[in-house]
Amino acid sequence: MPSPEGRIARQPDGRITRGTTGLNRLRRSDRWSVHSPLVSAALRGPSPLAVDLGYGARPDTTLEWATRLRRVNPTVRVTGLEIDPDRVVPGRDGVEFARGGFELAGLRPNLVRAFNVLRQYDESEVADAWSTVLARLAPGGVFIEGTCDELGRRCCWLTLDAAPAGAEPAPRTLTLAWHPGYTDRPSDLAERLPKALIHHNVPGERIHTLLTLADRCWDEAAGYATYGNRVRWRAAAAALAERTAGAARAPRRPVRDNLLTVDWSLVAP
Repeated sequence: MPSPEGRIARQPDGRITRGTTGLNRLRRSDRWSVHSPLVSAALRGPSPLAVDLGYGARPDTTLEWATRLRRVNPTVRVTGLEIDPDRVVPGRDGVEFARGGFELAGLRPNLVRAFNVLRQYDESEVADAWSTVLARLAPGGVFIEGTCDELGRRCCWLTLDAAPAGAEPAPRTLTLAWHPGYTDRPSDLAERLPKALIHHNVPGERIHTLLTLADRCWDEAAGYATYGNRVRWRAAAAALAERTAGAARAPRRPVRDNLLTVDWSLVAP
């Protein structure tokens, strides 16, 4: 009798999407994952399981993710799932690949990542997809759902965990990450917001208010531009944190990317 983790669902939940991918495209989220307390907590213990949902036409980003997650826990097991059977490849480098969708192929992972998947769905379908994934997480599990551009220079993602009984699923945080040299101002990330937010970047909505405030703080930090965009962003992010009473914050440690994490309550539609 195969274990629950060995079963592959006959009818994966979801539909085939474009599958575009690229080497190192998800590096910003990967780097964040290595230092995230949420991810570290989810991968605590022996042989935790991480699932990369919808890795696309090639498994490059799943293999890269596995390498980085092993810095968090060397015993982590990684499985890549694709709903298109033609994209499922043989396992390699300690990573398994299988067919599956939002039902996670019967697995009970501690960590799930889905990038550029729900972007190709209607907003009305997002909550059900979240619920399906969250219901299949192991206790204490975390779901990362996001979007990035084709080269991975601009990236946005949500973190979710199991909702209380009877409650609708809702993210805990939104994170924005971007290459300091290829983005003029924080609001340039708007076109890469997750599906749950991208259509709400209009006046009167919280996400629009946040991006407008981030731009204002960026403009006010123009005096730091001579030291580079990373230094300028640290000054802008500090001002933004103060004006949001800490609900929007950048990491305290120096990082390669410009990063901003905000509580979901600050941007929820």
